[in-house]
Formats: sequence, structure tokens, C-alpha cells
Amino acid sequence: MEWLLQWGYLGLFVGTFLAGTVVPLSSDVLMVGMLAAGADPVACLLVASIGNWLGALTSYVLGWYAKWEWLERWFGVKPETLQKQQQRINRYGVWLALVYWAPFIGLVCMVALGIYKIRPRTTALLALVGALLRFLFWILAHAVWQCA
Repeated sequence: MEWLLQWGYLGLFVGTFLAGTVVPLSSDVLMVGMLAAGADPVACLLVASIGNWLGALTSYVLGWYAKWEWLERWFGVKPETLQKQQQRINRYGVWLALVYWAPFIGLVCMVALGIYKIRPRTTALLALVGALLRFLFWILAHAVWQCA
């Protein structure tokens, strides 16, 4: 991931975008690396949030266009599992978009929200709020660490 940090804000954008999809990258490490290198926190917040958000929306769109038959055939997901998942999605609904950034489960949530076509605009808005809160946390943590 060092090569992404060498790219500066473009690397932060690309890395956080990829981390919002199925690519196993840590956008948190990229954010902290940029802050430690002296990058502007506001620019990092905007770039990382938008990149990660667009990655999450990519996962949502992949779910939107996925077919149940594909999930059953390619991933071995049984119809009963999909029905149980749909019950959970119906229970928590669009609010799952706030936690899309959590490792693995977040990706599953965004894909599932897309599969079940849960309110696209609200999902997008809540995913953006989640991304902003996530990276704001790292900015504040870095600021406190710098003061200590």
C-alpha cells in the first residue's frame, strides 16, 4: 500500500475506492498514513470519504444486478440462507448502509442492500454519512495523538 501513499491524494482516492469494493485493502491505514505524512486533514476527509463511498456504491450496484441463481450456483448460497438474509435486511433495512465500512460484513451489507433493492438514494446518503464519520474519527484520533 506504500505505492498508493506515494501517489498522494490520488492514491488515497484509488485505495479507499478499492477498499469500498471487494478488494481487500485497508482505507483506515491509507488515511492514517496520509495524515502522518502531513497531508491536509480536510482534503483527506473529502477524498477518502468520496472514494470509499463510490466503492460502496459499486458494491451496491453489483448486488442490484446480481441474480439469485448466480449466488446459488457460483457461491453455493442456499435459497434458505438468502431468505434468512432477506429477513435480516428487512429488519434493519437501509440503516445497514451506515456500517458498510466494517470489514467483510460491510461489503456483504452493501451487496445485500443492492440485491434486495433497498431504497437507493437513502442507502447512498447513509453510506456517505458513514464514510464521513469513519474518516472524521481517524482525523480526530490523529489530532489527539499529535497533541499527546
